[in-house]
Amino acid sequence: MTEPEGGPDMVSFRELARRLVADGVVETMSHQRLSKIAQDDPAFPPVVEIGKAKAVDYRLARPYFAGRIKRPGWRTDVHGKPPAAE
Repeated sequence: MTEPEGGPDMVSFRELARRLVADGVVETMSHQRLSKIAQDDPAFPPVVEIGKAKAVDYRLARPYFAGRIKRPGWRTDVHGKPPAAE
């Protein structure tokens, strides 16, 4: 794989969350949510561990989140209990 000029733009999960919101890619995001998505979604861009921190290339993460289908949870505070599965 050839890197674009300048190499990867590696950012921590905290910085990734901040940039995604600042760039208008997502409305809200936390580093905890990023960690959960990275753990659960095999399509998440490659994660590099640097000490205890996790980092990802922003140039791969931005298009991933721009095209990601959002699946918000059931709002129990608004809608009450979710309907029973049939």
